[in-house]
Amino acid sequence: MVRRVVTGVDSSGKPVIVSDGEPPVTRQYTHTPGFARSLVWNTTAPAAPSDDPTESLKSYVPAPGETIALTVTFPPAGVYADPGWDPAAAGAEQLAATPGLAELFEPDNPGMHTTPTVDYGVVLSGEVVLDLDGGESAVLRPGDLVVQNGTRHAWRNNGTEPATVFFVLMGAGGTA
Repeated sequence: MVRRVVTGVDSSGKPVIVSDGEPPVTRQYTHTPGFARSLVWNTTAPAAPSDDPTESLKSYVPAPGETIALTVTFPPAGVYADPGWDPAAAGAEQLAATPGLAELFEPDNPGMHTTPTVDYGVVLSGEVVLDLDGGESAVLRPGDLVVQNGTRHAWRNNGTEPATVFFVLMGAGGTA
């Protein structure tokens, strides 16, 4: 579970904790065991303090100047090799749960995608591999940071335990 603490200002102008707990838009995926996502927050452009906007998010790809903060838990690769794993059902679940983003994943190249964003990623637990279209890759461990700069890429978890990454996606006006 991801814990999210949100601050705000009460009617008298005093800073207060508005909420403390699991983000309301949290999903444990049914068709890909161990895959999970929590939408932590999002902003429109220009960013400004607001009430919780997460339940009204229409697209997981922010427009230029907008942001999305989320955690993603990647299951071990063995989940995808299990004979009971149904890629069609998993894909449909992704489309329903992450509109805008799921459509960018390439059906002929599992996991590969390109987003019109600059993303900051911080590995919280486990180990993930960032694969780039040009053949380069990087193994990322807890505490490692990545700036995903609008390139075609995929994420893999070659370990035996889930890996969780915190991402901030910032909508960009073009590609690198």
